[in-house]
Amino acid sequence: MVTIYDIARKTGFSSSTVSRALTGTGTLNENTRQKIIQVANEMGYEPNISARTLSTKKSNLIGVIYDDTGMNRGFAHPLFSEILTHFREQIECAGYDLVFLSRHSKLSYFAHASYRSVDGVIIINPASGEPSDFSGFVEKGMPCVSTNIIIEGIPTILTDNEKGGYDAAEYLIKKGHKKIAVLSAPRNRISSAPNERLQGFKKALRDYGLEYDEGLFVESEFWDKHGAYAAFEKLYKRRQDFTAVICSTDWLAFGVYEYAEKHGLSIPDDFSIIGFDDDYASSYIYPTLTTFHQDSERIADLSCEIMMNLLAGFPAPKMLRCEAKFIERKSVKSLL
Repeated sequence: MVTIYDIARKTGFSSSTVSRALTGTGTLNENTRQKIIQVANEMGYEPNISARTLSTKKSNLIGVIYDDTGMNRGFAHPLFSEILTHFREQIECAGYDLVFLSRHSKLSYFAHASYRSVDGVIIINPASGEPSDFSGFVEKGMPCVSTNIIIEGIPTILTDNEKGGYDAAEYLIKKGHKKIAVLSAPRNRISSAPNERLQGFKKALRDYGLEYDEGLFVESEFWDKHGAYAAFEKLYKRRQDFTAVICSTDWLAFGVYEYAEKHGLSIPDDFSIIGFDDDYASSYIYPTLTTFHQDSERIADLSCEIMMNLLAGFPAPKMLRCEAKFIERKSVKSLL
């Protein structure tokens, strides 16, 4: 195995100079640095990660918390998969690799992160949102950033979900809809999005002088379209006087589409529908689904920027919000 001492003999520079060149540390003439790197590549040098971790106390690894919490989407989730992809592109440019952390073993997230000696952690979709799951990260001051769940003490980058809920309601109201139902994803600690979108919806009703009707609200037990189908069936058997329904996600909206097809209902003639996520299928389903596109690239870029600042010892904002883009398609009918 080629060592820095072999490279030092080959180039004529000291081993400390070679080390600075290969690790990108210290003050060094750029021509010297490039010459050493070129020789190292020609000799087939590969850094000893374990040794580097012991000497620098850095592993150049970023832990990823990404568990499928009942959504049954895995890496196909339209938001989380794109955040992970863009984050990986950015973080690898900074010289870091990703390693997945889980709670599937007896280890907690923090214990797993410590075991893998990661330098920081991005929390994309955890198995649960209990504060105890993340207390170790906060107490030990490990650089962390969250993109889905609000955790006290950890910087978070989220879509402006409340504005999305508000905009969805406002759009329907301006189309003449006054009886608007809401099909919510599970309102638990895994994601704040369903509650935030509901709050935005309620605010829009107040601003336009409409009353919130609890009887037109239904919560799916699960995040998938099967849970949505069951929840919407419960709603439709209870009430049929609504003219539109807002769904927390496109995947829930697809469950409503399935129910409508099986029961001879027409979208948007019998009722209009709006989703959230801009799932790949939303532009192909009939009628195409009006929805919101979350800015995954922006969320990922901000997450990487905050992670780099935290790793360098700089402070980070507690919360940043990214606006979702409204995508108007064919699933909403004007009543005016």
